[in-house]
Amino acid sequence: MVLFDGHCDTLSRCMEQREGLLCNTGHIDLNRAEQLGTYCQMFAIFANGGGWEQVCRQYSFFLDEMERNRERMVQCRTGEQITDAWSRGKMAALLSVEGGELLRCDPDLLPAAHAMGVRAINLTWNHANALSGSCADEPERGLSPLGKEFVREMARLGILVDVSHLSEAGFFDLEEITEKPFVASHSNAKSVFFHRRNLTNEQITAIISCNGVIGLNLYAGFVGEHPGLEDVIDHAEHILSLGGERNLAIGADFDGCETLPRSFRDIRDMECLREMLLRRGYSEALLDNIFYSNLLRVVSDVCTM
Repeated sequence: MVLFDGHCDTLSRCMEQREGLLCNTGHIDLNRAEQLGTYCQMFAIFANGGGWEQVCRQYSFFLDEMERNRERMVQCRTGEQITDAWSRGKMAALLSVEGGELLRCDPDLLPAAHAMGVRAINLTWNHANALSGSCADEPERGLSPLGKEFVREMARLGILVDVSHLSEAGFFDLEEITEKPFVASHSNAKSVFFHRRNLTNEQITAIISCNGVIGLNLYAGFVGEHPGLEDVIDHAEHILSLGGERNLAIGADFDGCETLPRSFRDIRDMECLREMLLRRGYSEALLDNIFYSNLLRVVSDVCTM
């Protein structure tokens, strides 16, 4: 199968556990991912309470891992580079940053992040910051003037705005000012399971309208009460019912979640999810959209250099 996963916390976990990408005790390593066939991963740089120094540390760790595993995986910055890596039989890696506070909420740091290869940024994590409120902290607060400047500089550079964790007020402020597709890299449907991290129908249709993507999140706490894969599919079917055939993607949140749906172990079980969708009557073309091509399209549209 082909998989392009829009969000994981494997970099920070590997650093904390002093493990590597090739083989580790988390949800993702290259040995297991290689079993899928064709693979691209958006690796998030994340540090709760961290700052630019943590970005630099995790970036250095990432570069070391790319060099150590250069025969298997290569860093990419554009959709064209992803497909080129795949054509050479290699797995592809992109970088994101989870929380604008890691960049000091400073638009002047965005060119440096872009030069590192960062191609998506969550404006907030769970904490409100100088850019906006979050879904968990000051949820009534939208984008500040600085937040709007930050978004405009991201657009100029070709960095995807990621609205997972963002306040609803910030979300709709973003919708008003952006001319580019934006993404919710790891968020589900609130009408299927009510959680502050999930998206309302209005948010889902806004992402569909801007040609963005919504990555299905496998964190059990965002899926349902004691969920199985059938509950994950309920979220997928709801997003599709709103017109999201070109907008539904995967953002599993591996290594950033404490629990996964019943019987789901790690990245290898993405094949089980795909097989279950096939048995539900999903076409191969639609599954290709969900598992890789929708997200690849948005990266190709926005991240052009």
